[in-house]
Amino acid sequence: MSETQEIACDYHEDQSFKGEKLIYPAASRNKEPILQVLKRFILCDNDQCDHEVPLFLEVASGSGQHLAHFAPHFPHVKFQPTEVDENLLGSISYYAQTCPTKNILPPKQVDICAKLSNYGFKENSIDYIYNANMIHISPYECTIGLFKNAGMYLKNDGLMITYGPYSKDGVITPESNVEFHASLKSRNPLWGIRDINDLVKLAEQNNLSLIDTVEMPANNKTLVWKKD
Repeated sequence: MSETQEIACDYHEDQSFKGEKLIYPAASRNKEPILQVLKRFILCDNDQCDHEVPLFLEVASGSGQHLAHFAPHFPHVKFQPTEVDENLLGSISYYAQTCPTKNILPPKQVDICAKLSNYGFKENSIDYIYNANMIHISPYECTIGLFKNAGMYLKNDGLMITYGPYSKDGVITPESNVEFHASLKSRNPLWGIRDINDLVKLAEQNNLSLIDTVEMPANNKTLVWKKD
């Protein structure tokens, strides 16, 4: 089973229980490669953050493993996990509470299709938005909501970082991702691997630009978007 197929199983099956620490094997494997990308783009040391603590918002936090791995490497950044599935909030809370640097806030239950102002966020107030493995395992309306919210709530020059499998110019590669796309569609016709060209158009509608594409293990990519 590929990483992306495994993640889909994690998402699809009822593996979430309130208050329990969850461990997704795929998240355990990909957290370090993603961290190495974040280190290129999150620039904050003690001198830079004297006046304002940068806010890093994660959309669709899942088990909470990613922020638990990232946060200790950026002690001067404030991390806000969010998740639409209330059954996952207990696991996210566990990771937040046990973070040694204590810079992960309690999770918020957030539907990314709604405006982030509904959850206490102000426009032009977020430095970084991060989203992993949601775009292909959710209806496209969630992707539209993600990009709309990024365009409204990121600061000028703020970054959105997305991770997962993507197609390019209408072509899905390699064959394992072709099979994965078919599997997603069979589970839910509204799911599926999205094309980077379509995301670029959506980004342009929301004052965002694709500034970097990073090839990742297991046939995934990290896309870095900047608010214009």
